[in-house]
Amino acid sequence: MTGALALPEAALGSHCPYCALQCAMRLVPDEQDPTRLAASARDFPSNRGGMCRKGWTAAEPLQSPDRLTTPLLRDRKGATLRPASWDEALDRVVAGLRDAQAKGGPDAAAIFGGGGLTNEKAYLLGKFARIGLGTRNIDYNGRFCMASAAAAGTRALGLDRGFPFPLSDLPEADAILIVGGNPAETMPPIMQYFDALKAKGGRLIVSDPRRTATAEAATLHLQPTPGTDAALANGLLHVAVRDRLIDEGYIAARTEGFEAVRRLVASWWPDRTERVTGVPARLIEQAAHMLGEAPNAYVLTGRGPEQQSHGVDNVLAFINLALALGKVGKLHSGWGTFTGQGNGQGGREHGQKADQLPGYRMLANPEHRRHVAAVWGVDPDSLPPPGPSAMELLAQCGAEGGIRALIVLGANLLVSAPAVGQLRERLESLDLLVVGDPFLSETAAIADVVLPVAQWAEEEGTMTNLEGRIILRRRMVQPAPGVRTDAEIVKALADRLGHGDRFTAEPRAIFEELRRASAGGLADYSGVTWERIAAEDGVFWPCPEGEAGTPRPFLDRFPTASGRAKFHRVDHRVTAEEPDSDYPLFLTTGRVMAQYQSGTQTRRVAALNEAEPAAFCEIHAEMARTLGIREGEPVRLTSRRGTALVRARFSRSIRMDTVFVPFHWGGEACANLLTSTYLDPVSRIPEFKVCAVRVEPAGAMPATADAAMLPAGTAPA
Repeated sequence: MTGALALPEAALGSHCPYCALQCAMRLVPDEQDPTRLAASARDFPSNRGGMCRKGWTAAEPLQSPDRLTTPLLRDRKGATLRPASWDEALDRVVAGLRDAQAKGGPDAAAIFGGGGLTNEKAYLLGKFARIGLGTRNIDYNGRFCMASAAAAGTRALGLDRGFPFPLSDLPEADAILIVGGNPAETMPPIMQYFDALKAKGGRLIVSDPRRTATAEAATLHLQPTPGTDAALANGLLHVAVRDRLIDEGYIAARTEGFEAVRRLVASWWPDRTERVTGVPARLIEQAAHMLGEAPNAYVLTGRGPEQQSHGVDNVLAFINLALALGKVGKLHSGWGTFTGQGNGQGGREHGQKADQLPGYRMLANPEHRRHVAAVWGVDPDSLPPPGPSAMELLAQCGAEGGIRALIVLGANLLVSAPAVGQLRERLESLDLLVVGDPFLSETAAIADVVLPVAQWAEEEGTMTNLEGRIILRRRMVQPAPGVRTDAEIVKALADRLGHGDRFTAEPRAIFEELRRASAGGLADYSGVTWERIAAEDGVFWPCPEGEAGTPRPFLDRFPTASGRAKFHRVDHRVTAEEPDSDYPLFLTTGRVMAQYQSGTQTRRVAALNEAEPAAFCEIHAEMARTLGIREGEPVRLTSRRGTALVRARFSRSIRMDTVFVPFHWGGEACANLLTSTYLDPVSRIPEFKVCAVRVEPAGAMPATADAAMLPAGTAPA
């Protein structure tokens, strides 16, 4: 258990371990029990003193009796995990890595990282993969989250930064369209900005197949059929062109490629758009006028349109709309995307993506390779080529001639990846699976070696929130006895592999090297220091040496070759898997307020389990009646990949053809037993948001399914 609050940095505070809003907080003695710690919100430009229930209870996992405090290893396949010393565990990992690479070459070893890791750890993992192991096989769970928006932003605007503006700009707009995002539940403190917008007479439009808490707060709710986002965007743009709401002067001065888009959307008249999307034509026209007539407006996308097999096209279609209205690169106007994980932004900037090097440099670019290789002190030709994306990496696990050893840090794949039933078989077939986690997660429970790692308040480093604001995560408590940080683990492995002289575990030293490696790149951190971050409430990137940082990077020009933003001709395509007679309903997945990601932390918090104790299937009450389903009773959801068992929750505000299951639970209640592995051709993101399912009464809930709904601390060993 974490010790008493003892470090001087505790008084200065840190940031929440969960979403990318990164609310500022402190740890203080609990009022009811001074021997324990509690979280307390503090004022900061992004959260302005707000915090959600997950943040308020963030101290509990630090003090959980489920904490792992010693390494665990399995002597052979099928044996139970047993305690081991750090030396024994690390020696086992290194022996397994060497054996795998001796049999299958450098790429027989792989690393899977996470969007919750600090910038320093993300940087270190990329460096370790490329010069410690010499493998091309590294990717991270941000591929499941932000990849489509990142690719679209880069293609259209020249830069991937979630919100290319400070949050404080939002209330100054006159209209905001949120597409497929539910911030009222996923990052509640951000709603103060939308509330301020409405208080001064601004309009909030939400597009979502469900009437979420965010949709309830909207001025106008559009409820499209899942998978029809690009069609909706084209329909909105058709109205804007037809009714002369577009900004011809802006289009001519700051963009290129509009005429091809103009010709395309000419055929997306409101009646046709209604037939495809299910959104009434009058609401399409109303939404287009709300946005087009607003002097200042934002278009904000979320996971809904992004986690699809045509997610990049969906986002590009909405960027087209924002560009045509002249809203991007202007004060109090723009396009942005909600970043999900705590360091989802920084985690994809500095090298743990399959194709990237630090500073958003690309492995395929010889100049980029030379710059980073010089910082690392290696020959550019020694760096491996770009590797496969997350799902393609995982598909190689245990395959003939594929990956034989996998290290997982900062991810719980057996809850968060699609088609987890098949994935489990692949992970179990590996020669070596190593998982670093503070708890025995579902993935750790099947590992050959489990390494206990420090939690957020027990280590220091930098994070980059959804605004592109680089912030400082301070160590507020001593690490739990027996655990190590991820950086210490990587350093120890590098030492044993003979590369220790190129690595350090000290966060500030890693950050100094990251600054040099990122210098001159799109995500330039070279002008950022820890002292500046602390003194200035964070620093916005890009921030070259000697500069102040860039809160709004598109005001003067776009970082493209021409300096202009680019339109992309994007037409509607049907989803990879449409409902049919065997699987007649759409399934969409997402988050709920009281849980987070795979639930490894939040399912250990009593107050959060009381608020949302189990997975459920939200289904329209009339559809449930036709299927013979009663509220609160078990239902079986079946897709082409597997079956999940959850309880029915009725709604009259979800679409009749759609059901929703949150993805925070494992076992037989895991939503990702159902989801598909169809990938976007550009971003390689899986199609989490749309697949076809059958829903039917399940009778009595099996004991195994009930166990899957219990707090995560009951996971098998």
